[in-house]
Amino acid sequence: MRFLLTNDDGIYAKGLASLYQELSRDAECLVVAPEIEQSAVGHAITIFRPLMVREARKNGNALGYAVAGTPADCVKLGIRELSGGPVDLVVSGINRGANVGINVLYSGTVSAATEAVILGVPSLAISLDSHKDADYTYAARFARKMAAFILRHSWKDIAVNVNIPALPEGEIKGVVVVKQGRARLLENFEKRVDPRDNTYYWLAGETHLAADESPDSDASALRQGYITVTPIYYDLTRYDVLKELGDKVKTDMESLF
Repeated sequence: MRFLLTNDDGIYAKGLASLYQELSRDAECLVVAPEIEQSAVGHAITIFRPLMVREARKNGNALGYAVAGTPADCVKLGIRELSGGPVDLVVSGINRGANVGINVLYSGTVSAATEAVILGVPSLAISLDSHKDADYTYAARFARKMAAFILRHSWKDIAVNVNIPALPEGEIKGVVVVKQGRARLLENFEKRVDPRDNTYYWLAGETHLAADESPDSDASALRQGYITVTPIYYDLTRYDVLKELGDKVKTDMESLF
């Protein structure tokens, strides 16, 4: 088997190293990851400049390919150009910080997984609910189990978003399959002035549950101490209003066209 590993924290991130160490027990693992951190770039791809690729090394050991691009770029290049053969699974992570609710739209980690599905490869995005220098050991072990689970059931057109609580293993309550919720980053901007009297801003804030957040959402379950598993897709259509909108457009056609 051949796995493609990527992330949005950069090729030297500890979470990616832990993922490689664990998944290499079951498959040939090719690492294609951003040269520098690409957090919150969403599903951006690079089209107006060349994508520079180099072999990355650390302490004399080969790590994989470092790409001067986004996580989605890395998946495209990895599958189309660098893999040397079919890729059975793309695994993105282990991200530093949870990817739940509306924040999933911003996530480079999750976008790498959805890009894989666009290209016809099943995928797994995995994140640890901590922004500190955390221990990724358990999250990597769970990623290995989840990868085997996806392949065992022969899912092809699926991307799975997984979030691991930053708790001791014995305190994690279990695994639940839940929907993407509505939790979002409540932003504030820190205004500063540089030595040349130019004003700039730092985006800050924390993720908060929506007032009507469902108990079966990813953010709610993660906060309760569960590992959350959410199947995701790139189709953004609002099917619940598709017919109603179509009927109203037909009714008001003269005013629209």
